[in-house]
Amino acid sequence: MTFQATILTLFPEAFPGLLGHSVVGRALQNGLWALKVVNIRDYAPDKHRTVDDTPYGGGAGMVLKPEVVAAALRGTRNQELETKPYVVYLGPAGKRFTQADARRLAALQCPLVLLCGHYEGIDERVLETDVDEVLSIGDYVLSGGEVAAQVVLDATVRLLPGVLGAESSLHEESFDLIDPETKKTLVEYPHYTRPAVWEGQAVPAVLQGGNHAEIAKWRLEQARLRTAKLK
Repeated sequence: MTFQATILTLFPEAFPGLLGHSVVGRALQNGLWALKVVNIRDYAPDKHRTVDDTPYGGGAGMVLKPEVVAAALRGTRNQELETKPYVVYLGPAGKRFTQADARRLAALQCPLVLLCGHYEGIDERVLETDVDEVLSIGDYVLSGGEVAAQVVLDATVRLLPGVLGAESSLHEESFDLIDPETKKTLVEYPHYTRPAVWEGQAVPAVLQGGNHAEIAKWRLEQARLRTAKLK
């Protein structure tokens, strides 16, 4: 089954954006995954295509209207998707998105729908009735969920079978690299390429020596050091 992603947004022109480039973009062109973009505003019932209103209780900003967002979600689900999708809302109050989440989403056996908020967010009642999970890409506020949607999809799609040329490289990447002693995940070790000396800085001698056991030992030590600095 081809991995199918649908993005609900007020700014459909933002996609595919970076998702149309590099390995993820080539995978899209080659049919390894499919992308559908839905304009939430198309589901506004009035002639002005109104999608937001002022918040109950007062305060700054506007809130996306529940009937519009729900209509977009349900219309997409009922008309365009063959099976019930897994719906993720991208917002700062969600669970922190991790590599483990990317692997989990890549393994879905149903379509993935990413709902992008804007303004002050979406009426909470829609999140309670029509959304399966809320994810955040970090502890900061963005203007909308579009950037977050690209982050989540990029991290997820590159894990799909056939997307990366060398599947084995996945096991040596940050957060997929496992410490053989502690079994904890590590960030990746440093990388170098030619020339051997650049601006007076030499590539570590161990990487030039050809001893694969010593190289593996050095890389593990460097990964541990880098991971420790993040804490």
